[in-house]
Amino acid sequence: MDILETAQQRYTTKAFNTEKKIPQAQFKKLLEVLRLSPSSVNIQPWHFFVAHTTEAKQKIAQSMQGQYSYNATKVMDASHVVVFCTRKNVDDAYLEQLLEQDEKAGRIKDEKAKQTQHATRAGYVEYYRNTRKNLPEWLKNQTYLALGQFLFAAYADGIDATPMEGFDYQQLDQDLNLTDYTSVVVVALGYHDEKDFNAQLPKSRLETDVIFTEL
Repeated sequence: MDILETAQQRYTTKAFNTEKKIPQAQFKKLLEVLRLSPSSVNIQPWHFFVAHTTEAKQKIAQSMQGQYSYNATKVMDASHVVVFCTRKNVDDAYLEQLLEQDEKAGRIKDEKAKQTQHATRAGYVEYYRNTRKNLPEWLKNQTYLALGQFLFAAYADGIDATPMEGFDYQQLDQDLNLTDYTSVVVVALGYHDEKDFNAQLPKSRLETDVIFTEL
């Protein structure tokens, strides 16, 4: 399947086959694709919680009660579930951790390059913190870049997925003991069931001339 076919056929799964599980090796490959996701100035402000046991999935589903109860079934029926979380802030220690990883990966050729890299990344953080005053939103935007790559890669590899923002994030943050991060989206993964009505519906997107303007 080429990339256009993947985009044309990918959809949000509404019902999962509870008997069919993602092979562990295939799922590990998908997590590696997620780890390699792009982000502005390589800030990588994310952390991911992975669940595949009934107990672990129940911990996530607890945040889907009341108005969000329709999502709990998707979590429990899925083969695997990934909770996407975003940092609330960026401190000097985290910037230093990123810089050390850059150096370890061989991206830093000398001390001048190291300082330039640090100054650039720190400058972006300060800009969004003090000028735009929306650092948490900027960090969350980076996590959604990872979400897009994850969903596309999953379907390209034959795995169905359902991204969900319908949950009580305060409850989930508490259940996951989050302090420096906050949960932003839950993704259920597996294989769709025959009763998944959305699998048979045509894709609906705005037409090309509505969303593109050639300059």
